[in-house]
Amino acid sequence: MYVFAAADGDEGPDVDAKLEEAEERMRKSIASLQNSLMTVSTGRANPAILDRVNVDYYGAPTPIRSLAGITAPSAQEIIVDPYDKAALADVERAIFAANLGLTPSNDGKIIRISVPMLTEDRRKELAKSVKKFGEEAKVAVRNIRRDAIDFIKKAEKAKSVSEDDSKFYQGEAQTLTDKISKEIEAMISKKEKDLLTI
Repeated sequence: MYVFAAADGDEGPDVDAKLEEAEERMRKSIASLQNSLMTVSTGRANPAILDRVNVDYYGAPTPIRSLAGITAPSAQEIIVDPYDKAALADVERAIFAANLGLTPSNDGKIIRISVPMLTEDRRKELAKSVKKFGEEAKVAVRNIRRDAIDFIKKAEKAKSVSEDDSKFYQGEAQTLTDKISKEIEAMISKKEKDLLTI
């Protein structure tokens, strides 16, 4: 790790640390994208579909996983078993209100959710939303790159980093961005393939 000395003898900005921070933030964008993609139904029962569902539990929005056990006993069914049976109706209402294209049914003890086979139109619609998630992740990564490059340019302007080092670090930031963008594209194309395969 390089620490460049500023002209007045103080320690200058740590560009390596800034690039490491940028990579960490980019990795968090990928993790966020992964979580978003898990909530998109591919026509097979997957408990992660319900991850974005929040239940109004005694006036506080609470993640459904905190209130219930969620299992997928078959490829077409999800079972939600609330720990507090008094919250059964609230959990069912939250699943319905989440607009996931799923209809919960309550038998007084558990909630059964049938996961219908996706129509071709619904698959295409979901593929578009997957692309949107990917674009949002790419925008976040580009914003992180911009922040890192701005930091490097300010360090160069303050004479803390030489012009050659500045160009080197800006190239490193771009290389990192390209690498992360390719990972995002691979995740999106894999999810689209899952969606469009019957």
